[in-house]
Amino acid sequence: MTSLIMRTATPLLSPLMVFFSIFLLLRGHNNPGGGFVGGLLAAAAFAMWAIAYNVQVARHRLAVDPPLLVGSGLLLALASGSVSLLTGKPFLTGKWVEIPIPLLGHLEIGTPMVFDVGVYLVVLGVLMIIILNLAEE
Repeated sequence: MTSLIMRTATPLLSPLMVFFSIFLLLRGHNNPGGGFVGGLLAAAAFAMWAIAYNVQVARHRLAVDPPLLVGSGLLLALASGSVSLLTGKPFLTGKWVEIPIPLLGHLEIGTPMVFDVGVYLVVLGVLMIIILNLAEE
């Protein structure tokens, strides 16, 4: 596509879309959002590059091979579910860790958040495989 509007809007909108997808990912577990919706929005941002310019530009902007995203996301999701098995709890039982941060308080990270990051990576990777392969045809 050679639309001047699309070529002008893509560099401006895609970073906002990626940041909003990360916001949805981080907001996720107990509120609307999460890894699936965030991954969809991130994939839409990179799909805009493929539409406005071409597939090679979109692949360059993604900077990671999509199958690698899928594999690492699956591994991360599996690892987050397996943490509870080490303590004798059922698979995917949530575990949380508090990390003290000087002057700011503490940061609480849990396995549900790690699972959401894995889902985010899987959704982004699968959609990029589909979108880029279709756009190349």
